[in-house]
Amino acid sequence: MVLTLAEIGFDAPRALLARYGLALAQVDDGEPIPGSYWGDSEAGIIGSTVYARADTPVHSLLHEAGHLIVLPPERRAGVHTDATDSVPEEDAVCVLQGLLGDALPGVGRARVWADMDAWGYTFRLGSARAYVEHDAGEAWRWLREHGLVDAGGALIHTHA
Repeated sequence: MVLTLAEIGFDAPRALLARYGLALAQVDDGEPIPGSYWGDSEAGIIGSTVYARADTPVHSLLHEAGHLIVLPPERRAGVHTDATDSVPEEDAVCVLQGLLGDALPGVGRARVWADMDAWGYTFRLGSARAYVEHDAGEAWRWLREHGLVDAGGALIHTHA
């Protein structure tokens, strides 16, 4: 079973997103999530806001937030549901969501990667962890070039 916001609460994710100039809007249980690409309990994005319910998987929230984080603020305003069709951005987001997991108490990248695998992400090397650690050189370079991680791969928190 994947980790949900019901288990970690909204406060820590809200504070994390705020570091990047993003808002987290809590959607009432059973209500449709605005801007959700996948529907159901999956997080949604509109502008600089990430929408989620208590049953939203944490990895989904971090993935959608990652899409907004990698975008320059001027591009965020036009986002509704689908942030990009850029493969390099998508790859960067898959790495970034694990790093964001490290910034949430009680979550961590290993849990995010395991939940990505359970959800159905597919990678050439068979798992999210293997991808990030052994096959994501271009994504890491993209994140460094865009000022989101330092030379050692540590997350840089910026307020956009």
